[in-house]
Amino acid sequence: MSLAQAVRDKLDIPDLVTGGKSLKDVTVDIAKPNEDFPTKLWWNTFLLVLTITLIDVAIIGYLFYEGLYLLGINNPVGWGFFVVNFVFWIGIGHAGTLISAVLFLFRQGWRTGINRAAEAMTIFAVLVAASNLILHVGRPWLGFWLFPYPNERGPLWVNFRSPLIWDTFAVSTYLSISMVFWYLGLIPDLATLRDRATETWRKNLYNVLAFGWVGSARAWSHLEIVSMILAALSTPLVLSVHTIVSFDFAVSILPGWHTTIFPPYFVAGAIFSGFAMVVTLMVIAREVFNLKNYITMKHLDNMNKIMMVTGLIVGLAYGTEFFIAWYSGNEYEVFAFWNRAFGPYGWAYFIMISCNVLSPQVFWFRKLRYNIPVMFVASLVVNVGMWFERFVIMMTLNRDFLPSSWAMYTPTLFDYAMLIGTFGIFFTLFLLWCRIMPVIAIAEVKTVMPQKEGAHH
Repeated sequence: MSLAQAVRDKLDIPDLVTGGKSLKDVTVDIAKPNEDFPTKLWWNTFLLVLTITLIDVAIIGYLFYEGLYLLGINNPVGWGFFVVNFVFWIGIGHAGTLISAVLFLFRQGWRTGINRAAEAMTIFAVLVAASNLILHVGRPWLGFWLFPYPNERGPLWVNFRSPLIWDTFAVSTYLSISMVFWYLGLIPDLATLRDRATETWRKNLYNVLAFGWVGSARAWSHLEIVSMILAALSTPLVLSVHTIVSFDFAVSILPGWHTTIFPPYFVAGAIFSGFAMVVTLMVIAREVFNLKNYITMKHLDNMNKIMMVTGLIVGLAYGTEFFIAWYSGNEYEVFAFWNRAFGPYGWAYFIMISCNVLSPQVFWFRKLRYNIPVMFVASLVVNVGMWFERFVIMMTLNRDFLPSSWAMYTPTLFDYAMLIGTFGIFFTLFLLWCRIMPVIAIAEVKTVMPQKEGAHH
């Protein structure tokens, strides 16, 4: 027994890889879902979400043809579900960068079992969010006007004072850095799948994707350096992206929006919802792909703790908003928050409070943090609550400065279809990715395995 393992046993530190696995076992187990024929469960799930995606694409095409009047948007609620979905999915994508970059910089070994799926989740969530950002402008075929490109229309330039432009730059930067960081980490594992492939087409495919990786000491050194640089670049993005998204609201002069608490409040909420989605996906992955020895209860326990802490921060933000509104003595600010909690959308507000503030409190108890059904249900409930949080922020604008313009926002079937369609697109991409690439980082997991005498490949 090594000294490190003896210390771990003495301190009762749980292993991040269980089951007495060898290095070869790790490769075989994690590569199995990519090498075997898909199971019946995978096919049934994939066909279901693919059908939802195709229906969503058809509805988007119909909206292009007919126009946005088919939706429930009105004056003063002019953004509707599109921006609710945009903010929600950008928040989902936050946990991937946090797990990948921040935990990498702090050398947290427990990230290795979950970072790969979290990184992929980030890419797909940001793509879904960006699609909603483009669609809500009304003329999505002119979406390229958001980018400052050389054009033939004279001195036409983007309006850098518009939060829509800020979103474009923030999301595109976030997506670019996240994709590069995600793909670089995949290269050694793609080379492993290439070397194990028996079919010529599969070997050629993975060879192209792996960029001819040979696993030399020099290559590993370069990969580590580049990963460190990208992690350092990605870490500020965790704070900046959702801060900029919060500016969509905070830079306005509307009571209830014009507040400095929005940036930290949105960032905490994004990490909160992002970790909840990671828990959801990891619980499913460990059961469906039989990865319980690599996605251990220690991984899930740590994520549950983060969900509990960020849930408390979000709860504090809710209370702070009401206190500041009361303390300001501004009757319009007071009314905005009274209307949020006790107005016509009060039911949504209390769903938000119940899901986001009350449900994470179960994680104070270790027994419940280690209970798979409890954490799975709690992660789903949290994301329901976080969607309603964005709904509440948007829809309580139905009562603005003039009572004569007060109106209710009533979603149509098209609104609900677009919402369901976002989940269809996300899970379609995620299931396809699970079939093509390893769900867990093979090379990184091997670095945190318990050291055994005579361990070999």
